[in-house]
Amino acid sequence: MVLSRRQILAGTGLAVAGMAVGALGRPLAQDVFGLNQPPLAGGYASAADVLTDAESPSTTITYHVRTDEPVVAFTFDDGPAPEWTPMVLDALDAWQVPATFFMVGRNLSQHAAVVRGRLDRHEVGNHTWSHADLATLDLNQATAQINRGAAAIRTVTGRTPTLLRPPYGHLGGSTILAADKLGYRLVLWSQQMREAQYEKNPQGEVRDIVDTVRPGSIVLAHDVGDQRRLVALRHLGEMFAGLRARGFRFVTVSELLALGADGSATRS
Repeated sequence: MVLSRRQILAGTGLAVAGMAVGALGRPLAQDVFGLNQPPLAGGYASAADVLTDAESPSTTITYHVRTDEPVVAFTFDDGPAPEWTPMVLDALDAWQVPATFFMVGRNLSQHAAVVRGRLDRHEVGNHTWSHADLATLDLNQATAQINRGAAAIRTVTGRTPTLLRPPYGHLGGSTILAADKLGYRLVLWSQQMREAQYEKNPQGEVRDIVDTVRPGSIVLAHDVGDQRRLVALRHLGEMFAGLRARGFRFVTVSELLALGADGSATRS
């Protein structure tokens, strides 16, 4: 599903993006629950606060792409880190699978050697500089987090990212305005690893991914975190094998998005 900025500003996507606003201009959750802090999925800025900063008519939020083609995009958030990122890259190499890494700029700057020379088939997206919750920041703060993350990616990889995944999947109006102003497409996910649920049952985690992926799915995983995430990362090869047995091929997020752009997928 893809929401355009026009839909968001018109109200179509407010519930999804967590931007409902009460009569006094505060996020609705504050009006209803009397919260003193902005809600996690809200933020200090409405997506319509500073329309002079909204430069693109087509900023989108993508959860998946509707297509009949059996394609899936695996994504890995929060890295890189020396403990687990090499394990992920090794599995991707062994199975010749491309992936999209949403990297935290601070981690990339500290651990550039982990990925240097290993990203040829892979895509790199922006996951901010320090994994800040953009939904709680104003426009200037959100923009600074995104720009600093992009600068780290350019310095280490020589690439300019065009995809942005907000940490925690939290969306606020300032996030959407910053993404629009900077020319990003916002990317979330439609399936994810459920490591806590399958901590003692790695084959259950494998079956969950293999059975639930649909054409156009975006799968969320992490190459940084607590030990439970190894339940997924140690069994990536089995997931790839299972999905290939179902006839799936693997693409980066940008390749998946292009299916919608060339008319082979339909958007909602």
